[in-house]
Amino acid sequence: MTQPRKTIVILCEDLQQEVFVRSFLQKRGFNRRWFSPNICPSGQQSGEQFVRDRYPAEVRAYRSKKNHLDIALVVVIDADTNEVENRFKQLEQALKDQSLPPRQPDEKIAVFVPKRNIETWIHYLMGESVDELTAYSKFSRQEGNCKPYVEELAVQCQQVGLTDDAPLSMRIACAELQKIL
Repeated sequence: MTQPRKTIVILCEDLQQEVFVRSFLQKRGFNRRWFSPNICPSGQQSGEQFVRDRYPAEVRAYRSKKNHLDIALVVVIDADTNEVENRFKQLEQALKDQSLPPRQPDEKIAVFVPKRNIETWIHYLMGESVDELTAYSKFSRQEGNCKPYVEELAVQCQQVGLTDDAPLSMRIACAELQKIL
């Protein structure tokens, strides 16, 4: 009997987030063929609005398939100037607005909320001293440059844990990762 095909749906704001998550998960042993990205189309709307709008549909799809497919959902949404917890609450409200139950502890749904944005995490991983209020520069057309740093993060999350100076939102994401492992 063959095993069901594994699928990891990545719902995110932009290509940088998708590259970041894909690199991270590949380092943790996930096969690149398993990924199914759902990225906000460039220039059509706010990335965070896209993720919030699509979240209920992706959760519904996950729930309809989870009993017969090996599937997980990874959601990446920047906190921007909000608090990380507020983004979690907004996503839960989006489910409630669609009459869906909240995310359950046994569901393979991980939510990563970088505060201010994913570039904060990348600059931190590059060895810079960062805060979660500054908007760090993007890596337009060089999104893949983050891969070596992201791979190191995957090792840290798995083996040694993050250092005390790691952004709080990154430490929360490492804990969220356990939901899909």
